[in-house]
Amino acid sequence: MTRTLRTSLKQRADYTHQHNATAGRHGWLRLTPAYSLKIVNEILAATSSAKPLTVLDPFGGTATTALVASYRGHRTVTVELNPFLHWFGQAKTAVYDRRTIGTATALGAEAVDIAQTAGLSAVPAPPMHGIHRWWNPKPLDALRRIKTGIELACPEPGQSRDLLLIAFCRLLIDMSNVRFNHQSLSLDTERSDQLRMDLGASPEEQFCTHLDAVLRSAEDNPEGEARITQGDARDLSSLDISGVDLLITSPPYANRMSYIRELRPHMYWLGYLNSGREAGVLDWQAIGGTWGIATSRLADWQPPADTFQSAALCETAERIAQDHNSNGALLANYVLKYFADIWAHLRSVASTLNAGAEIHYIVGNSSFYGVLVPVEAIYAEMLAELGFERVSYRPIRKRNSNKQLFEFDVSAVWSGRRCP
Repeated sequence: MTRTLRTSLKQRADYTHQHNATAGRHGWLRLTPAYSLKIVNEILAATSSAKPLTVLDPFGGTATTALVASYRGHRTVTVELNPFLHWFGQAKTAVYDRRTIGTATALGAEAVDIAQTAGLSAVPAPPMHGIHRWWNPKPLDALRRIKTGIELACPEPGQSRDLLLIAFCRLLIDMSNVRFNHQSLSLDTERSDQLRMDLGASPEEQFCTHLDAVLRSAEDNPEGEARITQGDARDLSSLDISGVDLLITSPPYANRMSYIRELRPHMYWLGYLNSGREAGVLDWQAIGGTWGIATSRLADWQPPADTFQSAALCETAERIAQDHNSNGALLANYVLKYFADIWAHLRSVASTLNAGAEIHYIVGNSSFYGVLVPVEAIYAEMLAELGFERVSYRPIRKRNSNKQLFEFDVSAVWSGRRCP
């Protein structure tokens, strides 16, 4: 695409998580890196098949692809490494009958009654570092009481409990000092207890409002089957996935955005994290993660012998690593590791695809010290090397005020030839 056409692209909020906020189940959890259901719908609408497809999303995230495709009657398979997102994806795509929703309604009321009991021995606050930067004392106490109510009213795992916990996840963000005025969440420690509590309703009433919204959208069940798998996208051959007709995904970007950082509140409150070290270990396992100890491990990382060889990638890394860039060597290693991980993923994905399967990777480019990382071009180079045909990429939106940064749809068709 010419430079003139690329600069005419808009930021397109409808292609981001913002479009999902009021779309039923898609709005259950705000995650800034999540992509829009509109993109998935457009790709599905452009397919020529009149029959249900098997759709794969190897980076499941908040299960946007799975839910959209399931609503259109397709069979979907997702892979997600993060245990919280794995749980959330299962809950988001599940089929809920009227009995389950009725039970959740009754249990929600019971949880609120318990939370308002005088002398209640509430569960302890989660062991988050600097927790009082996230929640001031009164909101934190209210969340502890409501969480205790949920635990006592609904102690056993099940769909009703899942729905209550999703409502609680929404509440804990509303009650927090979190602000979403940047690409990722930030904390406004100047917010007072009064501001957090004076939202026109008590915390218990706010919980009931969130639960009502969750339950109403839970009634809208998808028609297609969704299989939400926990696993590593770099090793799809171990997950018994085959017969895929269409792949639609948005992998982590090469921009150091940490899903763990964005999901810490939910993961600590629901028991998926108990320490900062656990967060760092999980982020090291993820592609593109640099939270906590993941950064220190990155300094010692060495590329595997069978990693992708690219002149463009090597030149980009060398420019980032120049001495006048304070952390240049570390960030160059970050970029090289990112593409080594993506290479491992792409090598494994072909084993899941039918010949003629179409793939779409929604991915953004990035920049370090003014050095542009041509993510879309390197993806295309890797796909061509692996035997994919009709490889192309097109920019679909401008990402922010940096005129170099765009989101792309990198697409190709699997030839059926064996990967190297």
